[in-house]
Amino acid sequence: MVKHIVMWKIKETNGLTKEQTAQQIKEALEGLNGKIEGLRHLEVGIDFLQSDASYDVVLYSELEDKAALEYYQAHPLHVKVATEIVKPAATSRVVSDYEL
Repeated sequence: MVKHIVMWKIKETNGLTKEQTAQQIKEALEGLNGKIEGLRHLEVGIDFLQSDASYDVVLYSELEDKAALEYYQAHPLHVKVATEIVKPAATSRVVSDYEL
């Protein structure tokens, strides 16, 4: 199994507050559950601490293997969410992928 974790610092976008933008990202990414082969589980959390060291949104996902991660990253549904919703809002991104 592969764990794929991504964290973003975000800004206001498209007339939405930062909180609304975070919620939009959460809903869009969690909407991928059950739609991409090899993606076992995906959840998104929104930071409540809001310190300088905090990231605003975190994605935690579990995939079957490295091939499933590659498939997920190139899948049109994921690319659409990433391109249209996440990337325009992100000011910073960190990621970690590891295998169990």
